[in-house]
Amino acid sequence: MNRILIVEDDEDIGAVLEKELIKDGYEVMRAVTGTSGRMMLGKNPDLILMDLMLPGMTGEELLSHISPDIPVIAVSARSSTDDKVDLLGRGCVDYITKPFDIKELKARVAAALRTSESKRGSKVLSYKGLCVDTGKHDVTLDGKPLKLTRTEYAILKMLIGSGGRVISKSELLDLIKDETPDCTDSSVKVHISNLRKKIKEITDTEYIEAVWGIGFRLGGE
Repeated sequence: MNRILIVEDDEDIGAVLEKELIKDGYEVMRAVTGTSGRMMLGKNPDLILMDLMLPGMTGEELLSHISPDIPVIAVSARSSTDDKVDLLGRGCVDYITKPFDIKELKARVAAALRTSESKRGSKVLSYKGLCVDTGKHDVTLDGKPLKLTRTEYAILKMLIGSGGRVISKSELLDLIKDETPDCTDSSVKVHISNLRKKIKEITDTEYIEAVWGIGFRLGGE
């Protein structure tokens, strides 16, 4: 689950951002001053949404303390081209002017995270509310964490990355053998059954379909 730090002194804007990003499955932290935002850098956010006109420490000052590995999106009422060019030159990956459209902001957040994750060699696989972060080995369903065993994670990752096609039991075992060599022909059905039960605790949707005589695939209809 990606962790986003919001540094925004306007409580209403901060609350809206937090609510909307949580709905999309992100873990959200908030700071209302530049100083408190700097203190929260130790919690290793994956992305920062940052206002510029902050009490305690300005956004420009805070930016100098942020690792270049963490993407920063400036969210500000300043709309001049010079302001945007300056912040992008200082290291921000994007600049959004207030007032903003929440759908556009969320799309830019997702794009910035995808770019950052690709640079780190990780990948986020998603299917109808189900998200697998292959870099962090995190799985969420409808924004809620799904705690899986090593074998369950390997099975789900292969199914979600298959593009909806049916994977036979023998092919599945071959694909996951390097990640979980203890999974056998006789145990794979047990692992899938346990995976289904964990999904069932969050939603009634049947994500994993058994195709009689062939194998398994993701459904979720």
